[in-house]
Amino acid sequence: MSTGSSGGKGGGKSSAGARDMRVKVKKAGKLKHSSQLWLERQLNDPYVKRAKELGYRSRAAFKLEEMDDRYKFLKPGQRLVDLGCAPGGWCQIAAKRIGLEQGKGYIVGIDLLPVDPIPGVDLIQLDFMAEEAPALLTERLGGRADGVMSDMAANTTGHKKTDHLKIIALAEAAVEFAHSVLAPGGFFLAKLFQGGDSADLLAGLKRDFTTVRNVKPAASRADSSELYVLATGYRRKAGPPEENAFGE
Repeated sequence: MSTGSSGGKGGGKSSAGARDMRVKVKKAGKLKHSSQLWLERQLNDPYVKRAKELGYRSRAAFKLEEMDDRYKFLKPGQRLVDLGCAPGGWCQIAAKRIGLEQGKGYIVGIDLLPVDPIPGVDLIQLDFMAEEAPALLTERLGGRADGVMSDMAANTTGHKKTDHLKIIALAEAAVEFAHSVLAPGGFFLAKLFQGGDSADLLAGLKRDFTTVRNVKPAASRADSSELYVLATGYRRKAGPPEENAFGE
């Protein structure tokens, strides 16, 4: 399946006689225009095609792969938590990078949705903001985590300001969870979006980690405002893991 010519976003001809090879979806029944555009984008996305070829559960796997290739935060033998792990693409990449198949490390994935089994990964269907979650995950890991990852995104409403507030609130909750389970020197990786009011969140991360970076992997769509914050070198004094991370 071709990903198309080098024409503009509309997929038009780049020169006289050139053919547009992008897959077009004919509208059928009650399919909304926005759904039609989403389906066309999926069918023409090279990362979607490659993910299927490699057996990855989502194109998001390439985002984690690319970020780790650049910053080397995934290491053999680590204990990791993947928040909002469905459908499991990040768990698949992390499992390879920490040597899970060779018996090294441990990964706990948590999500509100059920996730199909991933060899070696401990999957829990639970809200990570539940009172019992921090202590449960620390117990399953056998100690504090070397890294907390989150590719979660809040459901959008279409109202830009409201959506940014929801995104920041979710990221802040992930940070608070990380404080309850991270070991000294650990890392935190989470999705944000450009244009959101993330100043307070980033200031807190800079206080509690030695290095904080904003990262835009190539696998993120060019027209998306998505970016990631990667904080490494956790240095905040840890409290008891059984304490509720959300102040209750």
